[in-house]
Amino acid sequence: MRLTSHQEPTHLRGLSTKGTSRRLWAAALTAGVLSAGLLSGPTASARPVPEPSQTTMSIKSPPGGANVRVLIFHGSAASGDESPVVNAGIETIEKIGLTGPANQRFKVEATDDASVFTNEKKLGRFNAVVFLTGGGDVLDPDQEAGLEAYMEAGGGFVGIHDAARAEPYSEWFTGLVGARPAANSPANVQRATVEVGDRLHPATKDLPVQWKRPDQWLNWAKNPSGEVHTVARVRESTYQPGAKGNGSDHPVSWCRDYDGGRSFYTGMGGTVSSYDETDFRAHLRGALLWTTRLVQADCKATITGNYKAERLTQPNQPGRSDQIGEPHGLVAAPDGRVLYIGRGGADGSQPVITDWNNPDVGKGKGQIHVYDPKTGKVTLAGELAVFGNKGGGDELTKVEEGLLGIELDPKFEQNGWVYLHYTPHSQINRDAHMAERRVSRFTLDLATDKLDLGSEKVLLKWPVQIHSCCHAGGGMTWDSKGNLYIATGDNNSSGFSGGYSGNNPEPNYKGVSFADARRTAGNTHNLNGKILRIHPEPDGTYTLPDANLFTGKETAEGGGKTRGEIYVMGVRNPARIFVDKSTDILYAGWVGPDAGQPSPIWGPAKYDTFAVITKASNRGWPYCMGNKQPYRDRNLPDPSQPLGWYDCDHPKNESPNNDGLVNLPPVTGNNVWYSPQGGGPDYPRDANGIPSYKQEEATYRLPWLKGGGQAAMNGPVYRYDAANANATKWPAYWDGKWFIGDFYDADQPRNAVLMDPATQGDGGLPVHSESLKKIVPIGNDGIKNLMDWKFGPDGSLYVLDYGRGFFTSDSKSALWRVTYTGGGPTPAADQLARRTE
Repeated sequence: MRLTSHQEPTHLRGLSTKGTSRRLWAAALTAGVLSAGLLSGPTASARPVPEPSQTTMSIKSPPGGANVRVLIFHGSAASGDESPVVNAGIETIEKIGLTGPANQRFKVEATDDASVFTNEKKLGRFNAVVFLTGGGDVLDPDQEAGLEAYMEAGGGFVGIHDAARAEPYSEWFTGLVGARPAANSPANVQRATVEVGDRLHPATKDLPVQWKRPDQWLNWAKNPSGEVHTVARVRESTYQPGAKGNGSDHPVSWCRDYDGGRSFYTGMGGTVSSYDETDFRAHLRGALLWTTRLVQADCKATITGNYKAERLTQPNQPGRSDQIGEPHGLVAAPDGRVLYIGRGGADGSQPVITDWNNPDVGKGKGQIHVYDPKTGKVTLAGELAVFGNKGGGDELTKVEEGLLGIELDPKFEQNGWVYLHYTPHSQINRDAHMAERRVSRFTLDLATDKLDLGSEKVLLKWPVQIHSCCHAGGGMTWDSKGNLYIATGDNNSSGFSGGYSGNNPEPNYKGVSFADARRTAGNTHNLNGKILRIHPEPDGTYTLPDANLFTGKETAEGGGKTRGEIYVMGVRNPARIFVDKSTDILYAGWVGPDAGQPSPIWGPAKYDTFAVITKASNRGWPYCMGNKQPYRDRNLPDPSQPLGWYDCDHPKNESPNNDGLVNLPPVTGNNVWYSPQGGGPDYPRDANGIPSYKQEEATYRLPWLKGGGQAAMNGPVYRYDAANANATKWPAYWDGKWFIGDFYDADQPRNAVLMDPATQGDGGLPVHSESLKKIVPIGNDGIKNLMDWKFGPDGSLYVLDYGRGFFTSDSKSALWRVTYTGGGPTPAADQLARRTE
């Protein structure tokens, strides 16, 4: 049913004369200024002081009732015939109200008469108001005050497309819709891809994650992300946004609890054909269900003000490591305690010995600390003597060995077992510059938080060269079957191959290559540059699970050339790994080499990489990176001369330093890769599939990230636990999203991404991403150098900030906790319009 005014001319229908003076003032502006005002909305100071409101509205809280009604307001400041878009919108919302489950149906009335907003009796009958306007100054001060009173009483508001151009001089209305269109937004209809990031809100839960549709796509004068809860974004790379585009974060639909009520806005719906789309109707239906109080929804989860980042540890006392070592990894126990490790770099008061003739060369303390949330206290649980303290310098001086990883036994609460991945100083060979890496099990006294160093049981050990830095890896994680994953770095330098593939076979120390990653990461018989998977047994031994990359008993090429512990090969420095125990899928990230630019001769620039690993595989290094982009082979007698390109589908290890198989498993493409130039660089390929590697020809498939100085720090997949009673747990919105980040906080990623299960195992790109930099705060006083991040059993995110130096700890080295403070979904259960059974 439509409510109309018959007392006024068509071009002013539904508009009270109380606001005439303001409207005439607006009309007196030049056409250019008025156009800019309607598009982008000047601040309140640009308008004359409005007449004092005489409205004394007293709408019951909340308005409407179980007999749910929706009011569509379609008044416009523009003269002329009614827009076909308005008619299509009214007809669609009327149909939505008549269809669907009986307990979600509602009545619809439409009007162009703005006096309804000063009619307390009429307005109070409606559960929600829809603005389907052509924009402009459509409400006088009393009418806007009536709408404010309606929202304050707990009303619902839905704005569609040009509603963002309504009331351009009102700061309150700007807050209600969330953003204003930028001047010169593209007016033409274009087909684009909408990324539907909220998989729970009733307006988006049934939509495709990648929703392809035509519309008019508005740009925003000020991006509302972080101040509203964005449920969908439009991907600018799929259409032409013009000069005023918002970039990789371009919200298109959002919601928020506003001024006592609920507001939902969509920038879609600018065409008549929109209302014929089944998915767009589903989008509107969900928005109306929430704003009318028929269902609850969370519209707070991505509002940055709803998160609190708190530093948990204090700076160390002078000359002591009572709070923290050189941060390198953390794990949360089921009872909430957080255990975190220091790699082995000393504080500024400790000596650094680099002389190989000194028996204490590189000797450091690998420290384990325990933070107890019940007391807020930190205990230094124990210290291991590690090889890991040679300070900085060039790659033939510094070292990244030390205490590298920590995990807790699945039955930690009963047995107190702690697994540590480290390089014991006692096992180094100063003559050969070799060391032993090991994974050992220790027992923690659960009453005192002290580690029994005499309880060590060595599960696994293997040799590593320590002549040249770096890339030690270190991360560990469990799957649901009790298998332990261990990330090991390739510990070789790429500096002798110009920062490219790290495949120079010549440099060696006493016969052991330190610049040929084909000896390590690309070698099927070497445990470095891998992610291992073993099944620890109670007696301190381990067995091998099925479906690793090799059994260790392969007969190919004469046998004896594989290791059965290898689950993933071809990774460079996988410092952080994570298994989502609900799926047993492995998530990993690793640091790339050092080349700052792509080379048509040698291959891609340095790529830092993240991958979703659904099965045992070869991830490419040092033969291929990114989405199977090959490097150039080099070999003796002259490694400075390029040979052929590696074949990513049939890679061969023909290094003289290889003692494993020559014929390797095919390379699986990775999901996220980024260089100093941008995220996901890709190039045209020739008939043989070889990229051009010409920077000017690059396209960037992941425009929301880039690098520079870069060091990938893989994060967790969040899993929401409804049974968790902690009020500060992160909300369900984040469930299933994968957190990826970088040590550095400039342009590098700190994002939550959504993957497509159908493509993620084969290198499919993320289908949606959003920045976490305002939630996990960046900057010198925030978490500037992200070293590790994991969710605890309380649903809070625990984060290690490395500090501001290297190979040491300092006053900024700290453990942080990020909690959610936004509360539950709205409206409250006792304010739903109809009882749900």
